[in-house]
Amino acid sequence: MDPSRPEQVPPAAPAGTGAGGSPPSAIPNPAVRRLSLYLRQLESFKKKDRRTISSKQLGESLGLTDAQVRKDFAYFGQFGHPGIGYRVDDLITQVKRILGTDKIWNVLLVGFGNLGRALAAYRGFEQKGFRLAAIFDADGGKVGKKHGPFTVQSLDDLAATIAKQNIRLGIIAVPADAAQDVADQLVAAGIRGLLNFAPTSITVPPDVALNAVDLAVQLEQLSFQVSLAYINKAS
Repeated sequence: MDPSRPEQVPPAAPAGTGAGGSPPSAIPNPAVRRLSLYLRQLESFKKKDRRTISSKQLGESLGLTDAQVRKDFAYFGQFGHPGIGYRVDDLITQVKRILGTDKIWNVLLVGFGNLGRALAAYRGFEQKGFRLAAIFDADGGKVGKKHGPFTVQSLDDLAATIAKQNIRLGIIAVPADAAQDVADQLVAAGIRGLLNFAPTSITVPPDVALNAVDLAVQLEQLSFQVSLAYINKAS
């Protein structure tokens, strides 16, 4: 960073609010999603022994402007230091606090087919603050089977397991026609955040967070972008 052009930082905002004290509900979803990208990039910088980073450097590493980076962070408070920019360790700590990953979350998985098995085998969750705590399936042929440290449980055990292990997050990896019923059971049992891998839309109450991952839709978006690139070249 050029020391003759110190990082400009806005006034501090109270912790837990957006810029100027705006409530969390006023923070745009894209800004929240970009926090995860910032965190991943900051952790990469830390591995390279970078101690400070400017908004320009962070933005360029993600294809964003420095103004966008500063605007996103300003929703959550003041993290920069005039003449220095951002201290990488400090900013990682603050972003984890905002995202809630400064603690370990117990997560359950419903659906132990091919996708469910792949998700259960993924070791990256715990590195990000998420611990798989239980696996469930409606198929009696799978219930009771061992998978590493887990025994696949029946959906009848949902409520008791959620309460016993204080689970608040759930992953749905079931066929489309079963997804809504599973979501309803999870919400009724106390789950407050759902990650839906089923290839269908589901509905949840307003106080339950929902994110969807549809791999086919993502591939459709890629095919559109590639096709558009070919069209532009041809024209």
